[in-house]
Amino acid sequence: MKKYITLVLISILFISCEEVIDVDLETAEPRLVVEATINWFSTTDGSFQKIKLSTTTDYFANEIPAVTDAIVTISNTSGQVFNFIQNVIPGTYECTNFVPVVGESYTLRVVYKGEIYTSTDVLYDTPLITNVEQKNDAGFLGEETELKFFYNDFQNQTNFYFSKLENPNTLIPSFSVAEDRFTQNNEMFELYFLEDLNPGDVVKFSINGVSNNFYNYMNILLAQTGSNNGGPFSTPSSTIRGNLVNQTNFSNYALGYFRLSKTETIEYTIQ
Repeated sequence: MKKYITLVLISILFISCEEVIDVDLETAEPRLVVEATINWFSTTDGSFQKIKLSTTTDYFANEIPAVTDAIVTISNTSGQVFNFIQNVIPGTYECTNFVPVVGESYTLRVVYKGEIYTSTDVLYDTPLITNVEQKNDAGFLGEETELKFFYNDFQNQTNFYFSKLENPNTLIPSFSVAEDRFTQNNEMFELYFLEDLNPGDVVKFSINGVSNNFYNYMNILLAQTGSNNGGPFSTPSSTIRGNLVNQTNFSNYALGYFRLSKTETIEYTIQ
């Protein structure tokens, strides 16, 4: 009987200590978020491109606010202007006559709420993917699949690369960046260790040549994403500034990045 009473008292104690905590987070003024990635897939003429615009919102918000009333253009050094028109999908702006040229400089211009945001970058070339190697007993326990995607570094120049691997068994792709500091003019590869893959699964690998600035930007972003595992009450990561500048009000900067590159992709079937 004493044991029963003790258990009841302990249960009441734990139940009485359970309380819903309502965290009152300070709401900052929304900032413009620009997803301006111009990928010229080598199997296309690159004329169709799209840019996404949104704003920052509350931490616990269920939806990301789309920006539908902006003016979006990209121009090249010869003065040709490519207009991006708001699609039926809110926040998506599309262009159907873009002209990609490797080595050409392009300037993005976004007009939103009376303010002008600009950014300039070069369209970078990208090496071909030459080979894929698979190992089935990789990892510490020998239960992972190892994939290597090979490509040849461009000769006699400093290069930076951005890669993405899409796995059919995961919702979020794997991203990585690389530089040729120690492998210049040689064959390079991107290495991935994957779980839960089965023969017949198809993974998609893509690679882009990028600038030194974008390499540094993604390095910081990937480092913060990988280390921020402490939950909502951990020390927040710092805001990462991209390459967009508000020409009207410098302090009201936008988030995101404008980059352009030729894109090489390959689909690989797991053996």
